[in-house]
Amino acid sequence: MSRTDERLSALRARMKTEGIDLVALGPGAHMQWLLGFVPHADERPCLLCVSAAGAAILMPALNAEGSRANTNLPFHEWRDDEGPQEAFDRLAGSLDVRDAGRIVLDETMRADFAALVQDALPDAGRSFTASSLGRLRMVKDDGECAALQRNARIADQAMQTGWAAMEPGMTETEVASVIRARFSELGAKPLFTIVGAGGNGAFPHHQTGESPLRPGDAVVMDIGAGSDGYSSDITRMAVLGNPPEGYDEVHAVVESAVQAALAAARPGARAMDVDAAARGVISDAGYGRFFVHRTGHGLGIEVHEPPYLTSVSDTVLEPGMVFSIEPGVYLPGRFGIRLEEIVILREDGPEILSELPRDPKIV
Repeated sequence: MSRTDERLSALRARMKTEGIDLVALGPGAHMQWLLGFVPHADERPCLLCVSAAGAAILMPALNAEGSRANTNLPFHEWRDDEGPQEAFDRLAGSLDVRDAGRIVLDETMRADFAALVQDALPDAGRSFTASSLGRLRMVKDDGECAALQRNARIADQAMQTGWAAMEPGMTETEVASVIRARFSELGAKPLFTIVGAGGNGAFPHHQTGESPLRPGDAVVMDIGAGSDGYSSDITRMAVLGNPPEGYDEVHAVVESAVQAALAAARPGARAMDVDAAARGVISDAGYGRFFVHRTGHGLGIEVHEPPYLTSVSDTVLEPGMVFSIEPGVYLPGRFGIRLEEIVILREDGPEILSELPRDPKIV
């Protein structure tokens, strides 16, 4: 059985459990996970539809020939001069879902794609993918874990290249360019490169810019790239010379928060328990109001995907889940500190993918 067949079978089992008659997906990560490819995505409705009776693709005729080599699923093609409605009706008939009671829509697809499905099946109840396809994607198989491990090793090398190049006077953008070039040399497509020097590090998602690096700056470095269909994500700290006043204390607090979250991340724990462990350390140290984001997010085909480690998430953690642990403290006008690990949850706890220490890199 192919990987696509295995995943379609697993999805149908979830659909049966959840009482779902039809899952409709647009071009994107969900379709990539199921089929191993994504057809050309534009404004023309393109949908992968799965029911108990089978699976089929609503396919713009313009893109059909280019997609055929990637899948044996039947296409229901439509041309620009006729529109997609009739083709979707044929597809619904072929999958025996014209009287569907409950449908699941891809929450990431275009609104007009979703409207096409809902207009054709007006009596069906609608939900999104969290309990079905999203639930399956949260637990990675061995091949996915291996791809994530390879990406983590690449990110380690890119981070080290950035450290080696850094010096006072360079701009954030110049450092980011060095890191992005190294990712490309290693066969990974750069996805994001946050370099936040000095006070810019107090913005968790700082837009890397032309600020120069100065002696004494603490620099937040959050980088990621993709290869083999999966992603990396790591955050480390660099300090140019002597750290700013108070840095060592705050770094130690954030490091303790990482360790507390790692200790709390066990099969059977709730995502909110991991968040609470990290947040408790930072709050007890007096920096609670400066920890302004969740403790972590899932990683896989997408950089941000379930499970999310928030203060309200009751997701029960399971072996095979992959997620970040990344507490931070952000002191406006001074500096920010974030330390991020990607972990695979194993039966006995989290396996950290990076081999880089979390100590600040002194440049």
